[in-house]
Amino acid sequence: MVVLAASIVSKTGKPLVSRQYMEMSRIRIEGLLAAFPKLVGTGKQHTYVETENVRYIYQPMEGLYLLLITNKQSNILEDLETLRLLSKLVPEFSQSLEEDAVAAKAFELIFAFDEVISLGHKENITVQQVKQNCEMESHEEKLHKLIIQSKINDTKDIMKKKVADIEKSKMEQKKIGLGTALSGFGSKAASSILADLEPTPSYRPEPAPLPAVSKPLAPAVKGPSKGMQLGKAKKANDFLETLAKEGEVVELEVAKPTGGVAAVTVNTASEPVSLAIEEKLSVCLNKQGGVENLEVQGTMSLVVNSDEDAFIRIAVASGANKGFQFKTHPNIDKNLYGSANVLGLKDPSRPFPTGSELGILKWRFQSKEESLVPLSINCWPSVSGGESYVNIEYESTSELDLQNVQVVIPVPASGHAPTVNQVDGEWRYDSRRCALIWSIELIDDTNRSGSLEFVTSAADAEAFYPVEVSFTSNKTFCDINIMGVEHTQKGGAVKFGLKKALETAEYSVV
Repeated sequence: MVVLAASIVSKTGKPLVSRQYMEMSRIRIEGLLAAFPKLVGTGKQHTYVETENVRYIYQPMEGLYLLLITNKQSNILEDLETLRLLSKLVPEFSQSLEEDAVAAKAFELIFAFDEVISLGHKENITVQQVKQNCEMESHEEKLHKLIIQSKINDTKDIMKKKVADIEKSKMEQKKIGLGTALSGFGSKAASSILADLEPTPSYRPEPAPLPAVSKPLAPAVKGPSKGMQLGKAKKANDFLETLAKEGEVVELEVAKPTGGVAAVTVNTASEPVSLAIEEKLSVCLNKQGGVENLEVQGTMSLVVNSDEDAFIRIAVASGANKGFQFKTHPNIDKNLYGSANVLGLKDPSRPFPTGSELGILKWRFQSKEESLVPLSINCWPSVSGGESYVNIEYESTSELDLQNVQVVIPVPASGHAPTVNQVDGEWRYDSRRCALIWSIELIDDTNRSGSLEFVTSAADAEAFYPVEVSFTSNKTFCDINIMGVEHTQKGGAVKFGLKKALETAEYSVV
């Protein structure tokens, strides 16, 4: 068989789709299609028509004709089989057999015809195979796209962490700058300035902000009142203007301490041995309630500051710690730790390395128990009168005292800050991140719950998620402590410094 063309035409001979499989001019194919309606008789049982040069094989399809044009030497039985297969394909690719619907799917139909007929000859293929070939689904392509998307997501996460590290570094540097600026004044003057500049919970727009001073962790130590005295009523702006007139450049923006630094016991580096117990907390909460994941990863690390005190072992006290998985460093004697809760080297005659931090014990804990969550967040957005009213509340049922708590709520990009009606703590609007940042300096037994209410432009409830949370604590999930450090050669106790800290790695409500 040799199929010259496969076409779909109207009853009047108007061609909707036509695919040629042999070389012929446009004028010739248009002439053949225009002549077809005149050749079709009425009341005939067969569905083919022959002329001197070609044979028309057709099948009525509602108000249209599906038509094959072949040469007269072609096998009519094979041509009929091809026509039947094409008639099954047309409804698969065109929802309707109206002229407009068929014309809209012209290219899909041509691609399907090409799968059935190649160079005028029928291919051995089924309707299902034609559909699969036309869809062009590739498992390798899907896998490649998933890998690319995963890399993009990982890169975004790394970027967020880098940005957070840079901001943290800047805030620490500004804090150091404040300490230098105030060192030249009397302690009473510094206390007076800090008291006057203590932040309030209200929001103040900062197009060109005068730096604000946060409340220090510890009150200034009182000394002899021999320094320069500043009046109690002196305000921040007057103080800055005075320094500016004298040619001084002073930045007074002080960041609240972040990370686990606030929980460090003083003067750990001054002792012969420094120990640190640190935990990273990762929590994913569901906005409908419940915990999707809670994971704690902890480390006990050791720094020996003196060569003479490198021959040591550490006595550890730990509670039940149900569900925790512990791992010791490969050089630590596991049997000694398992039987006596003592961390020492397998070879007692060898010293610990000096001057560098060494992780000697790690632990991991994972759970979905909601009662273990140190801070739960509930967000209640609603739309009314073209505005979104958002009520968000925190609740802490944990025994942990949480410091430097920050709750970051994304808000719609509207070009202005939301209107805050009520807040327990402080808040500020970050226009760059399009987020409202709710800060609570300390959550303890006096304020285990609190709320924030604000109004912003109307948006879907999903626009206020994910809510991200960060905080630190001087207590850890794992019940573990240091009982003492013993010298393995001289005997006797070795002085040591200890710091304990818990901080969030990832904490979100999705």
